[in-house]
Amino acid sequence: MEIITKKILLNTQGAPDLVNITDKIKDILDSSGLKQGSLTVFVVGSTAAITSFEYEPGLVKDMRELYDKLIPRGKQYAHDAAWGDANGFSHLRAALQGPSLTVPFDKGELLLGTWQQVVLADFDNRPRQREVVVQIIGE
Repeated sequence: MEIITKKILLNTQGAPDLVNITDKIKDILDSSGLKQGSLTVFVVGSTAAITSFEYEPGLVKDMRELYDKLIPRGKQYAHDAAWGDANGFSHLRAALQGPSLTVPFDKGELLLGTWQQVVLADFDNRPRQREVVVQIIGE
């Protein structure tokens, strides 16, 4: 069993910026030479998340609208009062979505569905540079 850890740095727009990172992850898996195992994708920070969905313009729009309905941006949150940074909604959305996703792979290929992509969701209220950790465990 081998463990390989790599990082991806991405500049994002925030609130929410939904970025398809599937190809970057596939490139990391390809360069590892591993054929079977599990790959975990983890975003560093408390105002971003990792998820999976069919990354196409209609669904990207639907996802943005869903986040706005569930956790509206314009509302005052206790976090905002504590820190004055007006991004309480960002922390809540990220906590709801979660910071990581694990994808199995076999024969050197991610076992994703035909229309399934891995997506970084940056919820912060400003552009950020995001660090995504990809850790592969396999052989």
